[in-house]
Amino acid sequence: MTAGMNRVLITGAAGGIGKSLRRLLPGTYPELRLSDRVVPNDLAAGENFVRADLGSLAEVEGICAGVDGIIHLGGRSVEDSWEEIHPANIVGTYNLFEAARRQGVKRVVFASTNHVVGFYRRTQRIDNEVQPRPDGRYGVSKAYGEALGALYADKYGLRVMCVRIGNYGDKPLDKRRLSMWLSPRDFVQLVRIGLEHPAIHYDIVYGSSDCERAWWDNGHAERLGYRPQDKAEDHRDEALAETARNPEGPVSALFIGGAFCEMEFAGDPERIR
Repeated sequence: MTAGMNRVLITGAAGGIGKSLRRLLPGTYPELRLSDRVVPNDLAAGENFVRADLGSLAEVEGICAGVDGIIHLGGRSVEDSWEEIHPANIVGTYNLFEAARRQGVKRVVFASTNHVVGFYRRTQRIDNEVQPRPDGRYGVSKAYGEALGALYADKYGLRVMCVRIGNYGDKPLDKRRLSMWLSPRDFVQLVRIGLEHPAIHYDIVYGSSDCERAWWDNGHAERLGYRPQDKAEDHRDEALAETARNPEGPVSALFIGGAFCEMEFAGDPERIR
């Protein structure tokens, strides 16, 4: 690993993952700058928070000034209407990468999602090089963010790592999540690889802990040094019991994206291979 990360910006600092990183990252880098469009309700004394709306390029440039690396968590993180997704995840993600370029930021860790590949069947094992198969407007917006990251890496020299986050939390909550759970401390490890590893140019990895039932091959993350510490199967009984109480729908159960695939579904699942 190589450092050079003196000031790191976290966008979306008021969200669930942002709050978690705020507890885990202090001391890792000399300075953390936190940003969101709303002030976190648990902002602690001494935390460096700067409000910004991702929809404003000028405001995003302001929070990127003097920053070495960015952990981009900001934007809409669930399926929604295009009117909600577009300004937050399309315009906002463009503004983030463009502001990073203008301000000479070295690296961006982009929080992508498993929903970029949500319409792959669970019977098929996929890697980080498969074609996107998004399961909704949210997944489309994150596929766009990945493509934008590739452009800024290849054309402008920004180092970018996209993390297709499975399901982030303290434990997997059901059977589906046993295949894609990501613990907070394992996510920190991935973030540090993205910000510090000397070989990063443009890379896509999956954000999951040690998941015995995983539907994807995370070998690329392992080649970059990722060694997950937490095991999904440690929570197996509780997770399986939850799915027994609340079974998945017929479409959800077929695909990686789960319920996101079933929302508004009007196609023929047999034609999705």
